[in-house]
Amino acid sequence: MSKRYFGTDGIRGKVGEFPITPDFMLKLGWASGRVFSRASNRGQQCTVIIGKDTRISGYMFESALEAGLVAAGVNVKLLGPMPTPAIALMTRKQNADAGIVISASHNPFYDNGIKFFGADGAKLSDEVERAIEAELEQEISVVESRNIGKVLRVEDAAGRYVEFCKATVPEGFSLRGLSIAIDCAHGATYHIAPSVLSELGAEVIIMGAQPDGFNINEGVGSTDMAALSALVRDKGADIGIAYDGDGDRVLMTDSMGEIIDGDELVYIIAMHRLAMGISDGGVVGTQMSNLGLELALEEAGLEFVRAQVGDRHVKAMMEANGWLLGGESSGHIICSDVTTTGDGIIASLQVLMALQGTKGGVQALRAGITLYPQTMINITVSERPNLEDHPEISAAVASAERRLGKQGRVLLRPSGTEPKVRVMIEGRDHEEVALLCAELAAEVERILA
Repeated sequence: MSKRYFGTDGIRGKVGEFPITPDFMLKLGWASGRVFSRASNRGQQCTVIIGKDTRISGYMFESALEAGLVAAGVNVKLLGPMPTPAIALMTRKQNADAGIVISASHNPFYDNGIKFFGADGAKLSDEVERAIEAELEQEISVVESRNIGKVLRVEDAAGRYVEFCKATVPEGFSLRGLSIAIDCAHGATYHIAPSVLSELGAEVIIMGAQPDGFNINEGVGSTDMAALSALVRDKGADIGIAYDGDGDRVLMTDSMGEIIDGDELVYIIAMHRLAMGISDGGVVGTQMSNLGLELALEEAGLEFVRAQVGDRHVKAMMEANGWLLGGESSGHIICSDVTTTGDGIIASLQVLMALQGTKGGVQALRAGITLYPQTMINITVSERPNLEDHPEISAAVASAERRLGKQGRVLLRPSGTEPKVRVMIEGRDHEEVALLCAELAAEVERILA
C-alpha cells in the first residue's frame, strides 16, 4: 500500500505548503507519539528526542511537534541544532523510543521536512510509517492532564557527539600536519565538524559555519563545491571536506580542488578496510552508483550490489548481505560497524584514516577507480508519476539501452524528495551519453507534460 506523506527520506516540502505547515506538524507529533507509545513496552511514558538543522522554520516546527507529542503523553528531549546522525546516536544513547529530525537536508532554507529514527537509531520501517499515517486520519485527543508529557532540553548534546566522533578512530590517531578546509553548509555541522577535526590535530580552515536561518546550502556545502575548491587552492590545503545542511552527506576535494564524489569515497573506504583485513566481502550501492565503482570493487575481489535510492534501502540490503559498508554517489555513506545511519563526519574520518601514511595524498587513494561519464537531467512534474503506466517511456528507454549496449546504463526514477523525474544515462563516451540523455529527457518530458 502506497504512503501519502512519507517519501524516500521522511516527509519534505516547501514551508507553508501542506503538509509542511504548523498545524500538520502538531498532528504529526501527536500521531507519531501515539504509535511510539503503543510500541513501547517499558511500562512508563514514552520518550522522543527532537533535533533540527539551522533553517529558520525549524523553531516553528519544533514547537508544533513538541506540543503534539506531549498531548499524546510523550516526554520530549530537545537537542537544538544537531546533525541528523547525531539524533540517531542520541536516540540510542538516551534510551529513547524514537528520534525526530527537523530538516530538509540539502534543500534550500524555504523547504523543510521531518525524518524519524526508531529506538535502535535506524530509519523507520514502512509498517511504522503507515501506522503513523493511519493515526493522522484520526481526530486529536489529549491524554489526561496527569499523563501529559514533559519537555527537557539536553544542554551538552553537541559535546557528546564530538566525543563520539573522535572515539571512532584508533587510539593515538592524529591529523597533526594535515591542513583541511571544511565547508559546513551553514548547517547542522557548523559547531561540530570544526571541533572534531581540530581536536584530532588538524589545521582547520573553516567556511560555511555562520548560519543565520536563511543561508543553509546557499552556494555552499556538498551540493555546491565551487567555493570550497577555490578555498583549498587559495590556502594550499591538503584536502577539502564539504557536508550538506543536516550533516548526513559528505563530498571531498583533493589538494587541487578537484571534487571526489561519494562513489570514490566509498571505494577509498572499502580499499582501506580490505588492506586492514576488516572487509566483509561486499559493498552496497544504489541504482545511481557509477558503473566505475562496481568494476573497481570487482577488480579488488569485492562483491557489489545495488539497492533502491535512499539510505534506508541501502541499510536494508547491507543487513541482508551481512555487509558493513554502503553508500550513494551523493555522499550518503553508512559504516554500520561504527553507527546506524549515514554520517558525513564519520565517513570523512574513515577516509582520513585511509589517508594517514599514504604517499601521494588522496589522489593516490582514488587512482584505482575510473568513473564512467554520467549525465542526469531532472524533469519537473506536477505530481509523482507511475512510469510503468507509460509504455512510450518504456520504449524510449529500451531504445537508449540498445544504443549503449553493454557499455552503459539507463535509469529513470521519480525523486522521493522533490516533484521531479530523474533521467540518468551512463556510458564510456561523454558526448554520446550527453546526447542520449538529452533526447530521452525531452521524450519523457513530452509524454508527462
